[in-house]
Amino acid sequence: MKDMESLRSSLRVNYGGHATVLVDMGGFRILTDPILRNRIGPLRRRGETPGAHLGVDLDLIVISHVHMDHFDPHSLRMLDQTTPILVPKGAADATRNLGFTRVYEMRAGDTACFGSVEVQGVHAAHTGVRTPYGLVADCLGYVFRGSHEVYFAGDTGLFPEMANLAGRMDLALLPVWGWGPHLGDEHLTPYDAASSLRLLQPATAVPIHWGTFYPLGMGWTRPSFLVHPPYAFVHHAAKLAPEVVVEVVAPGSAFSLQG
Repeated sequence: MKDMESLRSSLRVNYGGHATVLVDMGGFRILTDPILRNRIGPLRRRGETPGAHLGVDLDLIVISHVHMDHFDPHSLRMLDQTTPILVPKGAADATRNLGFTRVYEMRAGDTACFGSVEVQGVHAAHTGVRTPYGLVADCLGYVFRGSHEVYFAGDTGLFPEMANLAGRMDLALLPVWGWGPHLGDEHLTPYDAASSLRLLQPATAVPIHWGTFYPLGMGWTRPSFLVHPPYAFVHHAAKLAPEVVVEVVAPGSAFSLQG
């Protein structure tokens, strides 16, 4: 009985790299933005592909937006297509065309319930046009509420309404970089991500969206962007939000909270 109670109150995240995270919240398994292969377009993966366990026995899949490094048809086809999948407004038809039968479109402010877990779509300050195919969809983050409250930011810049999410947030999964040596607009830098902690007020933060993909050749010629961002985030967070526990979880590794 004690082991069952411990499971129900546990929170475990397996970081598959980039924005792919398996969130196991009291035994309810949510996979975010699954990229499960070694390359997407011109980008190559640093390190091993995520283990097969990330895509097994899922209760829910969520997609934040339709850029190629977050919405990958090849990876989605590897998953059980009867699994419920939440996608931003505008992406439902493309997702159904991959064979998924339980597709739910979300906009910021929408909520959906799956058993004892509530999922809320929240604003993300990012653009949602996928080139060269022209697919246009909203950009979202998600808040998962069950045994814990977890914020998955997807891909976003800093925006003041993050403060509206503060309350009982146990864990924030925050992007701190991207897939190249430079960041485009509407992304969180390590400093911006640390600044967001003052708005979100989570108990714990884990940096994501780093250390995984790079344009061909840049993994060897300019490798620092694959390593430094999460530690810059730790440095800034210690000054801007010292009350928040920051855990750096390497791609392929896991982190757990109890209670």
